[in-house]
Amino acid sequence: MARSERLLSLLQVLRRHRRPVSGAVLAQELGISIRTLYRDIVTLQAQGADIEGEPGVGYVLRPGFMLPPLMFSQGELEALMLGFRWVAKLADEPMTQLAANALAKISAVLPDDLRDELENTTLLVGPRVISDDEVVDLETVRAAIRREHKVRISYLDGDGNASERTIWPFALGYFQESRILVAWCESRDDFRHFRTDRLLDLTELDERYPRRRAVMLREWRATQADARGQPGSFSSGQRHQ
Repeated sequence: MARSERLLSLLQVLRRHRRPVSGAVLAQELGISIRTLYRDIVTLQAQGADIEGEPGVGYVLRPGFMLPPLMFSQGELEALMLGFRWVAKLADEPMTQLAANALAKISAVLPDDLRDELENTTLLVGPRVISDDEVVDLETVRAAIRREHKVRISYLDGDGNASERTIWPFALGYFQESRILVAWCESRDDFRHFRTDRLLDLTELDERYPRRRAVMLREWRATQADARGQPGSFSSGQRHQ
């Protein structure tokens, strides 16, 4: 077990005990020597963990200490790296850069052994097949979603018909072959999915839509569950305009 993972496990064990627990019990539960346990407790105390106690008396982690967010297990690091690689391969350029920035921040403060695990994970992402011929900046789309603002779009449907619509965007789906904007369409008075590569123009309006994004997301998910007979997400080819 890597040292950083061992420290994380020690914190988790201490959290389970509300009363002081002896070093011998902790060492046995973690499968380490009592000497290693004492060194690990000193390390955690130096990092800010409010661990009280001493050898022969027992140890307790006082309430209020937040688990350091950068102490990841090997499996958690693999999941993070897989996610970063997926974004780097399949997301739009602004989102790709944001992911790279986040990864650099995490990598810079990780212990050496965890940094090596992060950089050398063997989980890979398949080849990129999505086109980059989108006219609309998806950062504008994401900003409108965050602000719960209406947008005005010019859209070309699958049959080549152009239309102007006012929609209430609340989700953006990333797929291997397309990206889908999920919104309430005022023209159709219903939920609709719009392929972002068919957006000819998009303007964020200075007007909030009258419903909360979270509420619409829940209702839309319910329609997807009804349509497919299962809860969850939607496919990239479903109910496009």
